[in-house]
Amino acid sequence: MASDVPAVSHAVRLLERIARDWPEPVASGVLIEELGLNRSTCYNILGTLQRAGWTASRGDRGGWSLGPRLLAMARVSEDWMSEIVQQELDALSQRTGFIVFAVQRHGPAAYSVLAKGDRGTGVRITVGVGDTFPFSAPAIMRAFHAWSDEAEVSRLIARHGLETFTEETVTAPMAVRDVLRATRARGYADSVREYDLGQSGVAAPVFDARGRVSMVICSLAFSSELNESNVEDYGEMIRECGLRITERTGGTEKIAD
Repeated sequence: MASDVPAVSHAVRLLERIARDWPEPVASGVLIEELGLNRSTCYNILGTLQRAGWTASRGDRGGWSLGPRLLAMARVSEDWMSEIVQQELDALSQRTGFIVFAVQRHGPAAYSVLAKGDRGTGVRITVGVGDTFPFSAPAIMRAFHAWSDEAEVSRLIARHGLETFTEETVTAPMAVRDVLRATRARGYADSVREYDLGQSGVAAPVFDARGRVSMVICSLAFSSELNESNVEDYGEMIRECGLRITERTGGTEKIAD
């Protein structure tokens, strides 16, 4: 059975620690102490990574940052991931006839649209890239936080609050907890007339390599088109879309308990 190569393992740990504080540099002493590395070993590995362009330093007192070649590779990776997301959004929008879009966290209390697929025709609900939604936008909030620790979700709700958008919005603490558990169990969130009486939405997570929710895929439609009679069907479609993106980008689905 193959075993880890110590130098490679140390290099990975160094890069991950430097990336955690990027773009701020990390002092050599911090790397040595936190990672428990021999001083000579640490400097030798950092020097090798620097010559390869994977780390950069302005001298020992300046600390260490990610190098230009590694950052260039990361940008290529981001472009590749964006292409995958766009492909899946376009395909699902074509299938449903509704707007389908991806959102990411935008500061502590909002979500922003980073990509969309809009293959429908006629009068329909739409959004634009860069548009934002508030923290408690029902379907999006549930898809982001149903897989989070309950105590952490409670802290976030206490800090940012749950807005009553319509008379249908679920805001009672126990009811919200039940909705989050149901969301996690079935793999998608729904919001029928909770954000706006004239519209409904479904949303599902995309997971990263550590099983954390990295973005959410959402679809919106008029409540005359998306409602109790068919929300389960569309919810399954968007759940499958999120899982396809997860698989294609090397993510790991976090299985419900």
